[in-house]
Amino acid sequence: MAMTLRDYQENISIEAAKRLREYGCCYLAMECRTGKTLTALAAASKYGAASVLFLTKLKAISSVKGDYDALNPPYSIEITNYEGAHKLTGAYDFVMLDEAHCLGAYPKPSKRTVGVKRLCAGLPVLYLSGTPTPESYSQLYHQLWVCSRSPFIKFANFYKWARSGFVDIRQKKVNGYTLNDYSHADSMKIAEATRHLFLSYSQEDAGFSCDIEERELYCSMTLETKGLINRLKRRKILEFPDGSTVLGDTPVKLMSKLHQLSGGTVITEDNKHLIIDESKALCIRDAFRGKKIAVFYVYKSELDLLCGVFPDWTDNPEEFQRSNDRTFISQVRRAREGVRLDTAEAIVFYNLEYSYLSYEQGKNRIMSKERSIPAPVYFAISDCGIDGDVLEAVRAKKNFTSAYYARKYGKS
Repeated sequence: MAMTLRDYQENISIEAAKRLREYGCCYLAMECRTGKTLTALAAASKYGAASVLFLTKLKAISSVKGDYDALNPPYSIEITNYEGAHKLTGAYDFVMLDEAHCLGAYPKPSKRTVGVKRLCAGLPVLYLSGTPTPESYSQLYHQLWVCSRSPFIKFANFYKWARSGFVDIRQKKVNGYTLNDYSHADSMKIAEATRHLFLSYSQEDAGFSCDIEERELYCSMTLETKGLINRLKRRKILEFPDGSTVLGDTPVKLMSKLHQLSGGTVITEDNKHLIIDESKALCIRDAFRGKKIAVFYVYKSELDLLCGVFPDWTDNPEEFQRSNDRTFISQVRRAREGVRLDTAEAIVFYNLEYSYLSYEQGKNRIMSKERSIPAPVYFAISDCGIDGDVLEAVRAKKNFTSAYYARKYGKS
């Protein structure tokens, strides 16, 4: 028996099919965990699709397959990740683009976006994302560009679109070069031009009864780690007994190495991944002993460190959801979209990416409509690194950059 949609999913899917017929595309801007995948699958059925292509992130494929099997719609489907899209040779009459904001690079389209445009040629396109424009409304141009009936079709490329008044083009300096800055888009003008395509729905609309509770977990690092961080700030170089070195001779490299050391690891100039300090991982283990948690990391060496401290771990979200006491460990970028971790008692960010998107979407993995108790999300903060500064930036809906770091500490 096919599953029954919630009333709002049924209504949105009906409206989405209507807009797809009228405009050739539609954008489901439904917040995380409100069921946008099921809504999209139902919309394709109501549209009358026969052969559907569903592009998503790798870790989300099994979840999408589960929703398709549960809904049992009367069309065939091919579900694959964006990285494998260039290999596709099938014939489709309908395309769904999950986490569509990943196509939003500008001013030039990414290689991925160009490939997706080829697959979408002449077909109706249904977009899905809880964060369509996480950093700038300029990210919307190339998302819609992949559809043959984009509302911006009369503009041959992003530059012409931007110069037509959709973007306040400014200038910025990057490594001594002056470049055009296209991030200051006219949100009102873009919203007016695209409003007819969007169907939005929030967690509050869906009746979510609890909120995310953000908390900091402060961790004391070893004297060795504190010394390395202070030395790197002063001398811009670290030298290890085996001859390996770590350089912070540019603002970007210095920031990156300080970020790594904040988690107790560092990558040397000869590409050795060194584990310096397990203090932060041990702090997390002791704070959540006996609890079922999900841990997000950033650097590969952090995975090696965490696996040593949490031996009973998995990176399979379905396996974690079924378990009673496993620890889910994943790079935040791989798990921030399309993964459900709502059986976790807490999500812990071991380290944070510089990206607001990773912060916002990563923490939402713990949410679900059925959750009746607060959803705690912890940020492990070292007592000597820059991870607290990164958290401050992304909470303010800003990406953490070398310029942000320089402004905060008055450094050039």
